Amino acid sequence: MGNKRIIEVFIAGCSVCQPIIEIVQGMACSSCEVVVYDLSKPCETKECIQKAQQYGIKSLPSIAVNGVLLNCCQNSGISESELIKAGVGSAA
Repeated sequence: MGNKRIIEVFIAGCSVCQPIIEIVQGMACSSCEVVVYDLSKPCETKECIQKAQQYGIKSLPSIAVNGVLLNCCQNSGISESELIKAGVGSAA
């Protein structure tokens, strides 16, 4: 058979993440290898944390396929400027 597709799912061990794992595992085919990294319980080797940093993951759950973070998971995450824009910290 051809190339394996590596699907890396990064989660936080929360109830929002579990359905994402189920969707990915349900859609995976014989050419797919699904790897789940639970960042709430980092692995001994710290590979999960290193990969999350390498991909620039800012929010969970996130998914990378063949070493590329999916577009839907590429956001800048929470930032001080976005909080200010939303009015956080202003008395009015």
